[in-house]
Amino acid sequence: MRKIPAVLATLALAGLGAIVPATTAQAAANCSDNYTAAKSGYMYAYKHAYCESHLGNSASWDSDWGNSSGPFQGGDTNEASSILNKGNDYELQFFNGTGQDWAGGHICLSRDEAYASNLNNDEFHNNTGPEDEGKANDAISSHRWVSPNDNNCARWAT
Repeated sequence: MRKIPAVLATLALAGLGAIVPATTAQAAANCSDNYTAAKSGYMYAYKHAYCESHLGNSASWDSDWGNSSGPFQGGDTNEASSILNKGNDYELQFFNGTGQDWAGGHICLSRDEAYASNLNNDEFHNNTGPEDEGKANDAISSHRWVSPNDNNCARWAT
């Protein structure tokens, strides 16, 4: 008879664990795990924070995530909430616009940083004035690889 209350208590705790959301530390582990599993020389983008819901990956650049060519296509534009850089020799520059002029607001992700698990607090900037080019979360429309010495991403290099 004493086993029944112990079993019920165990089931209640297990149920509570299923209801309580993951902590930030647990969720951030998703980016760390994804980084470990990522192919060397690639960048990855995820629809949700903490590297959840893979949008796509690329070893090249893509000047328009919303068109039908390149590694990112159609509905991928303005959907990324976390990004990962496992590039070999280059940093990543992400833009809120499209086109190969690579102008406008951008953020960078260095190889040393490895990933940005939540873009909610990141803002695009253009290196010419205040950093108020808009929030980066759900606003990335293109990306390219840049040299670690590129002035546009120098502030992120370590």
